[in-house]
Amino acid sequence: MKAFDWTAGALVVIGALNWGLVGLAEFDLVAFIFGMEFGQTNALTRVVYGLVGLSAVYHAVRLFGPRSRSAGVTAQSSHA
Repeated sequence: MKAFDWTAGALVVIGALNWGLVGLAEFDLVAFIFGMEFGQTNALTRVVYGLVGLSAVYHAVRLFGPRSRSAGVTAQSSHA
């Protein structure tokens, strides 16, 4: 699962950098990598954008979703 978390995190970073470049410089890095102009898409770019979006949802659920019961349990000492 650690490799999946790392991969999803890398995709979220790629997406964030791409949006930062779009906002600051009107430059679409994903389109550029696939030899396209700003704003153009094809099947490959849509796959990348889709994976970035799914990765963001995955991390949002992990960050803001329900916590496991064991995460909130503190150690209890016994009083004899």
